[in-house]
Amino acid sequence: MLVLTRKEREEIAIGDDITVVVMQIKGKQVRIGIKASPNIMVHRGEVYQRILEENRAAAVSDAGALKEAGLMFSKPQDKRSTGVRRVVRASKPEDDND
Repeated sequence: MLVLTRKEREEIAIGDDITVVVMQIKGKQVRIGIKASPNIMVHRGEVYQRILEENRAAAVSDAGALKEAGLMFSKPQDKRSTGVRRVVRASKPEDDND
């Protein structure tokens, strides 16, 4: 972990896309601003943890539904069990009455 000391209005650059700015220091609280491109998601730590937990819960609950959907679309092993009957009929020869 990198630990830095910064004063108000000083910045910290993270790569080319993220800048952290110390906006205000008031007692034991530090107010920071984060400049990042729109495709980078920025969350408070507790919000990010909740997102991770919800994603894990969704992945577990969706696994059963995904397996069930896969069974619906899988090919049956026994052709007789499909319930579809295929009948092939020979075509009638055409009359040659010329």
